[in-house]
Amino acid sequence: MSDAIGPGKIGSVLPVISRRDFIKGVIVGGAAVSSAGYLFRASTLLAQSGSVAGRLITINVNGQQRRADVMKQETLAWTVRHKLGLTGTKLSCDRSECGACTVMLDGVTTYSCSTLTQTARGRKITTIEGIAGPDGGLHKVQKAMIAELGPQCGFCTSGQVVAAVALLNRNPHPTIDEARRGMSGNLCKCGAYDHYLKAVMRASQEA
Repeated sequence: MSDAIGPGKIGSVLPVISRRDFIKGVIVGGAAVSSAGYLFRASTLLAQSGSVAGRLITINVNGQQRRADVMKQETLAWTVRHKLGLTGTKLSCDRSECGACTVMLDGVTTYSCSTLTQTARGRKITTIEGIAGPDGGLHKVQKAMIAELGPQCGFCTSGQVVAAVALLNRNPHPTIDEARRGMSGNLCKCGAYDHYLKAVMRASQEA
């Protein structure tokens, strides 16, 4: 049986459309609808940044004093990505649910997508770009995640790394349950939770 809908099937007024073309149209349409909200918010912020004067502030990011022109409603995720060029901090849900935007504020994991930049003044901000080992190379958490094949698509990985480093800084040798709770604020669309958890435990065993 043919999978096309054409003049011979329904009527001469309809064009020939295959199932494949129909499915492609549905996928493209769904993607456009799902991204519309985020694109609208981004375009609004960009428009405001061009028409509304922000406030020039200094924030401590990865041990450096950085100056940025920040609007009063601007989030830390937006500032570090679009004003400071630190794109390792990812924006995904943009509503404090997934953890892809995780940074540390004074050593405490924080969703930067819901933290106003103005509130971070006077605090130490650490993004994934500020995570490094004693020799300046990869941190032991990063090495462990590579060894345990933690990253799959990789989009959540920077947030997972920051969360794991913060966990081990306050609890160098967690139990498996403590590690699971410590990483529970970070979602992985690929479902690689066991890989990330094994990486945390591997890193906790290293000096």
